[in-house]
Amino acid sequence: MIKEHGIIPIPDHYTCIIDLLCRAGRLEEARNFINKMPCHPDVVGWATLLSSCRVHGDMEIGKWAADSIIEFEPQNLATYVLLSSLYAAKGKWNEVAQLRRGMRDKRVKKEPGYSWIKYKGKMHVFYVDDQSSPFLGQIHAELEKFNCKMIEEGYIPDMSSVLHDVEESEKIKMFNHHSEKLAIAFGLIFVFFLVAYSYGLLRT
Repeated sequence: MIKEHGIIPIPDHYTCIIDLLCRAGRLEEARNFINKMPCHPDVVGWATLLSSCRVHGDMEIGKWAADSIIEFEPQNLATYVLLSSLYAAKGKWNEVAQLRRGMRDKRVKKEPGYSWIKYKGKMHVFYVDDQSSPFLGQIHAELEKFNCKMIEEGYIPDMSSVLHDVEESEKIKMFNHHSEKLAIAFGLIFVFFLVAYSYGLLRT
């Protein structure tokens, strides 16, 4: 850049190179590039590397990236979530527990994720394995129908995203009853039916 184009690299240029290497799965090259940089990557660069380590299952480089982010931003929730996910995917439950204790000590709190859908002017909110909906039976039946159809088509769920040390059957239940799936099932039952009926696609 300097010799051929007379452009002096700025931190964003280095971050782009890190991103390109990570997207290609060349994590070792990304690490070597970072070590040779004249400046430290910003949080975006480190987070890009950590996220890619989660995808490719590289715990060593992932831990290095996470520690570097925490050094600058100890309250960065996404870092703890990604690192915890990386540990869980490898079955390192002791490390997951230790990381969560560290989050509590630093008062880093992860709010439970939720999904929502609006129906007839009312907001319906769902959490993972939510048991509060009065339409729970219908929602679970709809999910079971779609899960069976997907499995018949060859779908195999990736349980590595379930960050809990529980039996496989419990992981499948948590995965199948994710908040987004509950909200989608609700929408298919009620919103889709209402729209289809309004356009004359369904008859009573």
